[in-house]
Amino acid sequence: MQDITMRKQSEEEIHRLAFYDALTQLPNRRLLQERLLQSMSLSARSGKHGAVMFIDLDNFKTLNDTQGHDIGDLLLKEIAKRLTRNVREGDTVARLGGDEFVVALEALSSNEQEAATQSELIAEKIRAELVMPYQLNGIEHQSTPSIGVTLFRGHQNSLDEVLKQADLAMYQAKSGGRNMVCFFDPAMQVEMELRAELEKDLRASVHLNQLVLYYQMQVDASGRIVGAEALIRWNHPRRGMVSPAQFIPLAEEIGMIIPIGDWVIEQACAQLKRWEMDPAMRKIILSVNVSPRQLSQPWFVEQVKEAIEKSGIRASKLKLELTESFILDDVGEAIEKMQELRDIGIRFAMDDFGTGYSSLAYLKRLPLEQLKIDQSFVRDIATDKSNAVMVRTIISIANNFGLEIIAEGVETDDQFAFLIQYGCNRFQGYFFGKPVPVQEFERLCRSSVSALPAGM
Repeated sequence: MQDITMRKQSEEEIHRLAFYDALTQLPNRRLLQERLLQSMSLSARSGKHGAVMFIDLDNFKTLNDTQGHDIGDLLLKEIAKRLTRNVREGDTVARLGGDEFVVALEALSSNEQEAATQSELIAEKIRAELVMPYQLNGIEHQSTPSIGVTLFRGHQNSLDEVLKQADLAMYQAKSGGRNMVCFFDPAMQVEMELRAELEKDLRASVHLNQLVLYYQMQVDASGRIVGAEALIRWNHPRRGMVSPAQFIPLAEEIGMIIPIGDWVIEQACAQLKRWEMDPAMRKIILSVNVSPRQLSQPWFVEQVKEAIEKSGIRASKLKLELTESFILDDVGEAIEKMQELRDIGIRFAMDDFGTGYSSLAYLKRLPLEQLKIDQSFVRDIATDKSNAVMVRTIISIANNFGLEIIAEGVETDDQFAFLIQYGCNRFQGYFFGKPVPVQEFERLCRSSVSALPAGM
């Protein structure tokens, strides 16, 4: 009797391992496929539609990188519970792996439009539930999902085609801004093929030497060039110069932002070394953007130190720009890393200040030298009272904390005059000069005492 019981328990365990996800206890890919085939057969007989939703968590890799896999696993378990609570009896919630979940809905309306409305309501209900805060071992975390949806009826499309359509719709939701629900459209197929090609090319771009740095001048109130920001460009062999707005979000998504960021720091240090030999360039302080994921890497500090030692530059010539979003991660660890680099002379600026999560308490603790006013505030500064108040407040905060202030995105003399009036002392934007290749930037530095337009 005991042998029979043990054999039965073993069979149940084998079945569980074969058909269920070990972490969340949800159906796995194999069981999902079986249930979807059953739903498609049922749909063929009844004439009713079914739907498949692909759900992917936005920025899940960042949570894993900064808080560790244990916290990431806790989030995945909570996601599984919330999904299960928000579907109907008979629907299937499955985990494919990583942060990818699938919801299969069956017995929707036989009318396509009504079925789409039904599935959209369920998808929006799921989205609203998943954005609510999570408590993960004492850490409060907020996550957002990108949800792709496709309808099916019978066997008009194969199982693989239905799953691929939902996946394509999910990627469209991500590229459309994330935290949204998106339905499959046949045009997505072409777009995703282009995206897949771009991703493959981006992965090869570093070792094929296709990346290049452009430089945008930073000036003082007199128009004298005092620094520059290094801005990455991708010189694609077929597409030409690809805008960072196109490839940086993709790099973040596929994990390429770390090797690309490392390359930028190395190249910036090498360029600073070359400028040390040039009397017209040796006073330039060069700013480089650092992503939160890059900062969170355990080896980040050593990598920066190694780039400085290898190039032989004075560390004070390099300024690292961080966005406010890094405060959402382990701010204590970030401060330790910043301080270690500050101790050898590296400068720090907070980029896009006013758009994120900073508090004055954090500002006091961070070893910053500069706050950078986001261009979204500068753009309408002369006509929008709330933007004007925000800019004056940021300048006042910087002054009270003894920080330098720089405004980015300055494009008109009205903006420049306003900023000067309220005490801003560093500027960057098309009003002074657009990002240019290194040779053009060097020519500008050598040929002009002031970058201000003629007559000012």
